[in-house]
Amino acid sequence: MKLQSALAIYLLFWTLTLFAVLPIGVKTADEDGSETVAGQATSAPSNPMILKKMLWTTAISAVLFGIFLANYHYGWVGVDDVPFWRSRGPYAPVRG
Repeated sequence: MKLQSALAIYLLFWTLTLFAVLPIGVKTADEDGSETVAGQATSAPSNPMILKKMLWTTAISAVLFGIFLANYHYGWVGVDDVPFWRSRGPYAPVRG
């Protein structure tokens, strides 16, 4: 796998992991008991902890990408092992 491809796939893992990690531990100002700023939405998080979540995202996505890269290298699960691709994927028999 080329370095550019690996970086692009890692970025996809990182972005998807970030969206999964973002809502964890978020409290609004009403739930937290803190003051709101004028013009602040009531649903806005009072302390989003972005840096902490980015660090967790980096660690989790590195582990997931490592598993993906090991599967790519060793071929544990391939296209033929996924039943969905057998009947609808690019190698499906042509029905006519």
